[in-house]
Formats: sequence, C-alpha cells, structure tokens
Amino acid sequence: MLAFAISQERSILTINRDDFIRLHRRDSRHFGIIVCTNNRNWEQFAALIDEAVTAEEPLLGKLIRVVRPVT
Repeated sequence: MLAFAISQERSILTINRDDFIRLHRRDSRHFGIIVCTNNRNWEQFAALIDEAVTAEEPLLGKLIRVVRPVT
C-alpha cells in the first residue's frame, strides 16, 4: 500500500499504526503517513485529522500522529 501511495505521490491515512510507524522508521522517503487511533466520533475524528495535517504541511517525509482525546 505504501509503495502504491508513493508511486501516486499520495499520503497515507491509517489506523494501522504499528506497521506504518515501522515503515516510516525504515524509510522516510514518502509523501506523508498519518496514523490515527480509532475514533468513532467521526466529526471529531475528521477535525483532528484536518488540524494535524494543516499544521504539518507539506507532508513530505513526515509521520503525523492523530490521537483520540481522552474523555
């Protein structure tokens, strides 16, 4: 999946945190990886992702973590 995203010059958004953190540590030549904790509050989830991505642009070579807030 990461190789395809790289070939398309696209970022990855995933809740598969462990595998993609490992891939980023192995090689940071990608167009951005956003790893998230699962959050079923979809509006909050989308807002947190948007805020994190906007704060970090450009995403080239970056690993961005979006963590569900503790309630």
